[in-house]
Amino acid sequence: MKDKAQLRSELRALRKQHAASLPEAMRGLVFRVPPAPLLQLIPGGSIVGLYRASEGEAPASSYAGFFMERGHRIALPRITSLASPMTFHIHTDPYGETDLVAGPMNLRQPAEDAGEVVPDVLLMPLVGFTERGERLGQGGGFYDRWLSDHADTIAIGMAWDCQLVEELPIEEHDQPLRAIVTPTRMYGPF
Repeated sequence: MKDKAQLRSELRALRKQHAASLPEAMRGLVFRVPPAPLLQLIPGGSIVGLYRASEGEAPASSYAGFFMERGHRIALPRITSLASPMTFHIHTDPYGETDLVAGPMNLRQPAEDAGEVVPDVLLMPLVGFTERGERLGQGGGFYDRWLSDHADTIAIGMAWDCQLVEELPIEEHDQPLRAIVTPTRMYGPF
């Protein structure tokens, strides 16, 4: 089996190539509305944690608007340094993103004074995944550490279909997902 670094490199390139190949009109349609089986995993009134997609990642911005319109509070991750734990803060403007500021690694994130919360449900990006709910992340460990401290949070991955692999080199600290949603199907719940 390939090691994590090699898999990350290959899958990032594949993910980026796939996202770039989508026609502009289609990009606005994928991940626009969560599938019904996914909605069944999300309790009414819950705080939904999402992410602001980087180049090639499955887009989450439409989900942010969808859940906000249905009365959920939305939270995005905030990182102050590579050595500090990730926290989640309220995101009030998923359409204009006027409440976001520049952060480390060219990320846009909630401002320092945005209220910190603990999401009940967390939809997160990934680099690779298996049909069993295993996730290969970016390599910083932010999500795995956060999930290990918040075991009650429902963790759901968002990915392109091309990110599916048969197996991943899983380590003890890697946190499993409850489900994974792609443009064509949902894996889980596990």
